[in-house]
Amino acid sequence: MAKNIIQQSGLPKYIHLWQSTMNWQPDEGHILEFQSFYDFILEANQQMNLTRIVEPKEFWEKHLWDSLRGISPFLQGDSIATENEMPVQLIDIGTGAGFPGLPIAIARPDWQVTLFDSTNKKIIFINSVIHRLGMENAKAITARAEELGQEAEHRSQYHVAVTRAVAEASVCAEYALPLLKIGGLGILYRGNWTDAETDSLEIAVKKLGGAIDFIEKFETPFSKAIRHCIYLRKIAPTPEEYPRTVGLPSHKPL
Repeated sequence: MAKNIIQQSGLPKYIHLWQSTMNWQPDEGHILEFQSFYDFILEANQQMNLTRIVEPKEFWEKHLWDSLRGISPFLQGDSIATENEMPVQLIDIGTGAGFPGLPIAIARPDWQVTLFDSTNKKIIFINSVIHRLGMENAKAITARAEELGQEAEHRSQYHVAVTRAVAEASVCAEYALPLLKIGGLGILYRGNWTDAETDSLEIAVKKLGGAIDFIEKFETPFSKAIRHCIYLRKIAPTPEEYPRTVGLPSHKPL
């Protein structure tokens, strides 16, 4: 039964919407990989709770489109400066079922994408997707953000850090900024956002060696839901005490 469901569930392409909302169009390779990723989600969802969003149009909007909207300036046009022309190193914090990291890795095969989550079974699934799609630019690891940010292998090693629906903004900033190189960009995917939240986040980000670069407000194409992306710039080294020990950032946000 699951096999029949998978075979009958084709993702819409919406080429015109990609172009009008992001000034970018997926090629046939992107489209095939998006479809395969969706098929793998449907398949694995029969055994584990990866996502409740499985209807094709909704999946396209709330997972694929939403994941790529945060990096839309860098799909075409704007570039991210790296040292010695090395590939952009991006890390997806608390990736869950692979969002936004896997769609980003598909759209930007020239970037190196690391995804991590504390739930091992989700990382096993993501690594199976990476293997089945033959992706050489992505890897997934089981980890806690508080611990990873203190490891020399990861601390101050990334040009971009993304996090979607993980925790409140100041907590996400404490997870992201220690992982970034000086000049790196943290992208927080949020829903509604207020000026009061901006004021509060500015205080936390300053403690972490960062600053709010800009905030972008937009609507999803079909459901017209309000979204914001908060772009943080790392401008100074993060003090050694951040991120704090496991559980402390969420229990006592900055």
